[in-house]
Amino acid sequence: MSHEQIGFVRTEMLPESAPPLASTGIVKWLRENLFSSPANSLLTVVSVLVVYQIVTSAAPWFFNGVWDSPSLTACREILDGKTGGCFAVLSERWNQLLFGFKYPSELYWRPGLAFVLLFIAAAPLLFGKVFPRKMLIFTGLYPFIAFWLIWGGPVSTPVFALLGVLFGAFVYTKMVKTSAGIAVIVSFVAALVFWIVSGYLSGPFENIMALEAIPSRDMGGFMINLMLGVICVSLSVPLGILLALGRQSSMPIIKWICVVFIEFIRGVPLITLLFVANVVLAYFLPPGTNFDLILRVIIMITMFSSAYIAEVIRGGLAALPRGQYEAGDSLGLDYAQSMQLIILPQALKISIPGIVNVAVGLFKDTTLVSVISMFDIVGMIRGPILSSSEWNGVYWELFGFAVVLFFITCYGISQYSQWLERQLQTDHR
Repeated sequence: MSHEQIGFVRTEMLPESAPPLASTGIVKWLRENLFSSPANSLLTVVSVLVVYQIVTSAAPWFFNGVWDSPSLTACREILDGKTGGCFAVLSERWNQLLFGFKYPSELYWRPGLAFVLLFIAAAPLLFGKVFPRKMLIFTGLYPFIAFWLIWGGPVSTPVFALLGVLFGAFVYTKMVKTSAGIAVIVSFVAALVFWIVSGYLSGPFENIMALEAIPSRDMGGFMINLMLGVICVSLSVPLGILLALGRQSSMPIIKWICVVFIEFIRGVPLITLLFVANVVLAYFLPPGTNFDLILRVIIMITMFSSAYIAEVIRGGLAALPRGQYEAGDSLGLDYAQSMQLIILPQALKISIPGIVNVAVGLFKDTTLVSVISMFDIVGMIRGPILSSSEWNGVYWELFGFAVVLFFITCYGISQYSQWLERQLQTDHR
């Protein structure tokens, strides 16, 4: 074969060609997400026009806003007919919006410190893989520290309360092998008896590390909403688990007690329960009994949310196949061990979206306490601030501030729940 008859063989690769402009970068994203079809293109154009109209209408109100003014009248004089918000009310009354109008201003550091410590206490619970488990010791101590910081009084009060909880936990560990249900009841009674006895023995310790006591009636603002949300959600989840398990119990008395409780609470509006806590509950107490209003509200809101969480968790329990229950029996586990190690971990993962939904709704419903004369952030706006002659007529700025606070909190809860679902892979993909 001659040299001229040999075919050409390339010894090096051709350089790669750039992909088409429409298949990469921002052009690709726009084409796939906003202009993928004629209908989507029309909706995109309409949405952009609506957003543009809203932004151009609201921008002057924000950018021309007045942040330094002693009253609404002075604010309008500064604006001199221009469109603008009177944000000076936030500068003047921020402390009342956050802490109420009676909480001493020189003691703002106490609820502020309790708020900061909340994140430290919640960190090992929310992000257990990141923070060491030893931090759970502080998590267990935090409720008593926060109570002492916010309400004040002698340090002996939270100390004896902590000792009562530890005593109840000790009794539970000793009796749980006999019967988990009886152990819970006996440990609760033991802790209650310890608290009652310690109340008579705490006299000599009243002056040790005592902070200025703050009555519950002097608390208000967003602090009340945050306290009720955190406390009631924290208490309603374990109570909801017990109610869900009780509703599926084979013991008729326990089952029907849980069924009646859940159905009754779910059939009554929360505002009705709050009125009961404020007015009716006092008629069932002995004369002269001082039952703290915040404690009464916490009890009612916890009962309300626990009934809904119980149904969410019951749905998670029902979603598990029968084989998971039989697996515990095949391993020789008793009821409490099977629930703790096999059933509840799976049911709670399935129930995360529903539990978060109840938690977000509960946190927003804490504003209902304003109807029973508790000055939360909405009560402060509707009451002392708008009734004052200086700021009568300011609405958008005040309620917008409340909206921002609630949105940040609820959005944070929602984002955390979505992250937790991805970490636990609740969809079993």
